[in-house]
Order: sequence, then structure tokens, then C-alpha cells
Amino acid sequence: MLTPTILTLLFTLASTALAVPHPHAALIKCPLIFDGRIKTRTQLTDFDSSATSLFNPDNVKGSSLKWSQIIQFPERDKGSRFDGCSHKPLEVTIADASVFKTQCGFRRAGLIFSGDKNIGSPASRGVKTLHFSVREDEARGLNLTHEYLNVWHETSDWSANQFSFQTGTIIGQEGSLAKNTFKILSRDNKLIWSTPVEKKEWQNFAITLDFDKNTLNLYYSKGHEPLRSVTQTVPNNNAGEGQYQIGILKKPTGTDDVVNSGYQESGIDEGQIYGGIFIEDSASGCVSL
Repeated sequence: MLTPTILTLLFTLASTALAVPHPHAALIKCPLIFDGRIKTRTQLTDFDSSATSLFNPDNVKGSSLKWSQIIQFPERDKGSRFDGCSHKPLEVTIADASVFKTQCGFRRAGLIFSGDKNIGSPASRGVKTLHFSVREDEARGLNLTHEYLNVWHETSDWSANQFSFQTGTIIGQEGSLAKNTFKILSRDNKLIWSTPVEKKEWQNFAITLDFDKNTLNLYYSKGHEPLRSVTQTVPNNNAGEGQYQIGILKKPTGTDDVVNSGYQESGIDEGQIYGGIFIEDSASGCVSL
């Protein structure tokens, strides 16, 4: 039988163990603009209400779906580099019903930070760094014969993306860009940088946008390694304000009108896992690595 003294000791040791920070968690060192990291206590239904969600509960998704039907929480995952003990990953999924408004060519679900206004957002002014990590769900693999937008910043008039983080077969660049890579494309759809899609571990990205000087910088790492710069400062047209989206936009094949028509197979069940989502102020040159 355990004595009260031993029980007290065991309780103390357990409490201490629970209080130990995630061994791989990195600290955010710059002022936060939007924090999209998901608290461990978050429930799926929290995404359905503006009172409880870090993201816009109404956009961008199939009109017949709630976010609680789109988001999944991956099991047995300790989170990405910036998640730590108090945050957990989320998975954005798409299905046959993932049709936004009348955009029948696309299958899409894109999270928009709550407070990220289409015009006048603090995240689209000055110098800001978007952080996110991605991991693959082998049970919901993407069909890389299609083109996917996974993270992007869309202008306020919806005519362009200042940058796009993509994978799959890029329409019009099938012969020059490998489909099984993550690619950062500029506003004019030119490749800035790419890396192979890893099947088993986290891939971490940070994109610094200088909206005053119209430049872009990219940082990258795998697993829980610190981010490192992988590009020089790249000229990029960041004008037009707009909003960030994080999720999946799957384009069709076999058409020039990708918004409204084209081929999408039936029975779609695909997903992309995300972690460590946040935007920080880098006006002083600060970037959390």
C-alpha cells in the first residue's frame, strides 16, 4: 500500500512532468498580429461561431457545410515547432460538397483570420511575417495531378494573389515544376522557391512580406529545427491589400475556366494538416525562428 508520503511525492513528480514545456517548442519573439494556433481545449464546434473561433466562421467554405464538418484534429500528434504543450494541429479537409458559392470548378476550404479585413487589415500593411507548418495525412492524400493552393494572400478585389504556397501540377507549368513539391509562387505565378513534400514530418515556413518596399523573404525548416532563410530579398508586387487564406483550393483539370468548370473526381476525401499558424510584426526586422 502506498503511504501518504509516497502518494504526495508521486503527485508532485506528475505535476512537475506536466509543467515541463514541450521539448521542441519554439518561442514567438515578435509582436503578434493574429494568432491562429489552436488551444488544446478547442472543440470542433468552436470553429462555427465568431464568439469562439480564431477564424471567420462564414468563409471560405461550401455553403452546405459547417467548419466543424471540415476541420479535423489529428490524433497522436504533439504539434509543430511553434505549437508547444498548449496548442494542437488542425486538418483542413475537402469533399465533394466543398463548393464555395457558384465556383463549381473548385473544391475549397480556406481559413481566414478573425479580424483580417479585406481592406484595412493590419496584417496587410508595413512588414509582416506569416508562419505556418504543414504535415501530410496519408489517409487523405492530395491528388497531385491537380493544382492546389494551400496558403495564399488574395488581393481585396479578388483579381490576384500576392503570393501562393502551392503543391501539385501547376496549370501551364506542368513541364517545368515537379508536382510532388511545395512551391512558393510570386504574384505573376513565377517560382520563387520549392522543396519536396515530406511524407512523415513537419515542414515549417515563414513568409515575410514588406508591403511598403514590395519585397518577400522566405524561411524554412523540417521537423523541429529552427527556421533558416532560403531566399534573398525578392521583389514582389504586394499591393492591393486583401486577406490571407490557409487550407485547400483544389483546381479542376481539362478546362481554361478553372473557377466554373472542369473535371473533379467524385468521392473526394483529402486533407492538409497545419500547425503553428500566426502572423507577427517584423517592422524592426524581427522574425521568430
